[in-house]
Amino acid sequence: MNGKLENILNEVLKSLGYDYETKVVRSNIEGVDFQCDDAFKLAKIYHKAPFLIAEEVVDKLKENFNGYFKEVSVSKPGFINIVVSDSFINKSLIELMTKEKLGASIEDKTIVLDYGGPNVAKPLHVGHLRTAIIGQAINNILKFKGNKTISDIHLGDIGAQMGQVIYGIIHDFPNKKYEDIEIDLDYLNKTYPKISGLCKENEDVKKECAKITKKLQEGDLNYRILWKKICDISITDIKKIFDYLDVHFDYWYGESDAYKYFGELMEYFDTKKCVRMDNGAKVIDVKEDTDKIDIPPCIIQKSDGAYLYATSDLGTIWQRKKDFNPDEIIYITDARQSMHFTQVFRASKKTNIYNGKLTFCGYGTVNGKDNKPFKTRSGGAAKLEDLINEVKEEFINLRPENKNMDNEDLDKIVNAILKFADLQNDLTRNYIFDIKKFSEVNGKTGPYILYTYLRINKLLSLDGGSLSENIYNEVDRTLRLKLLEVSSVIDETAKERRPHIIANYLYDLSVIANNFYQCNHVVGLEGQIKTDYNIILKYNNLVIKTLLELLGIHIPKTM
Repeated sequence: MNGKLENILNEVLKSLGYDYETKVVRSNIEGVDFQCDDAFKLAKIYHKAPFLIAEEVVDKLKENFNGYFKEVSVSKPGFINIVVSDSFINKSLIELMTKEKLGASIEDKTIVLDYGGPNVAKPLHVGHLRTAIIGQAINNILKFKGNKTISDIHLGDIGAQMGQVIYGIIHDFPNKKYEDIEIDLDYLNKTYPKISGLCKENEDVKKECAKITKKLQEGDLNYRILWKKICDISITDIKKIFDYLDVHFDYWYGESDAYKYFGELMEYFDTKKCVRMDNGAKVIDVKEDTDKIDIPPCIIQKSDGAYLYATSDLGTIWQRKKDFNPDEIIYITDARQSMHFTQVFRASKKTNIYNGKLTFCGYGTVNGKDNKPFKTRSGGAAKLEDLINEVKEEFINLRPENKNMDNEDLDKIVNAILKFADLQNDLTRNYIFDIKKFSEVNGKTGPYILYTYLRINKLLSLDGGSLSENIYNEVDRTLRLKLLEVSSVIDETAKERRPHIIANYLYDLSVIANNFYQCNHVVGLEGQIKTDYNIILKYNNLVIKTLLELLGIHIPKTM
């Protein structure tokens, strides 16, 4: 509906001689549906009082579009207040119900999404939850709008942790051929923290691990035998957890896959004047005159010939350009990597290796009730698998009947708890994960949205019929107006790459739908009112189900 109102206002402005694309928003003033404050911007352009401009617009609206509105008025110093007619609401809703994609605009871009990014040989932690579910939600939304999306987990599979684990294996199995060594996930989970801690205490061990990492990166065949064993075990575990979360990737590439492009990439860089030598290291200056903070040069090769994280990301951009030629590459990762991606994006632009759009979606941390990084009940570092199990246990123990729920429904609810708790927050912010609070069926939680859908679904009949022009009360009107927002909500979420816009809309819609259910005594109605309410509630549930699926949440059979 926002778009229709904007088209009407733009037509009026044009007829009045104003060249301007206006914006209409939902109003939070009681008794007002929509508001436009563009008279203030027009006043600056045309040197005219905003109140006078607003009055001109309102007079034209009343003259030419009276059937669309119950009331249009001006409030000083120049706000245009709009109350739409019941007829306009119903015509718009009937039209929306016939549209595909809930009326969202269709796009046709090729977009690579880089999310997941766990380090091989280390267990997934709570931070990976954000990368995975935010990334998958953005992927779902962009694909829903018609884009071709290409997702890549981009594993950290050849960094310092690999050298440390290989060091541990060599010393734990000193008399065995590398091919005959057998290790498992439990071994990896113990060995990495043990050797990582040893590196902090012993400089000689740290140097030896760094040598192993460098040789591995250079292609040492013996170390590659152990590297493959580590990768196979770790990636199997990562896939198991991500499958549980319904998070999927088109490509399971790692940093190591970029290494084969380094030769041609460095040859290309050598032709660019912006690439210079600094004490034997190869760097790209990326600082700009408008920067308010210092942006260090992007180092792409160390003086000893070693490559860095930035080299890997630039090599990956090079590879993605060759393989997919995307319009955009989106990175969903920890906000603390902002400086790194600023350097990489600028280095990519300055060297002209990729001219498409590069987008960084940096997210905040998941904290416990103490507002510190989330820990398990035992007090240790929070593994993602432990969090999933704790959420499952909490929900099972909430009510006796939950203990009898089948596993498929239980898993869907656990996913809803985890995902909605996260996605309702602007991804840039830290948030507190309260397992008990987010597991409840009341409040702003995943289970509340699921319960709303299931509760309403029980009321729906298979009866046909057409929606009449009647709106029966204010609660009914509020629900219909809320449903008319869905197209713009999807479009805004896709544009901003912010899934919380959909999540918050879903919660608001569920509150309104529950209020509709309680106030209108839907059970037992007959005639046209029953038909109208059945149509409205069916569409309400179609919206809820579709948007939940965009967030990666699926509805159980029962709760």
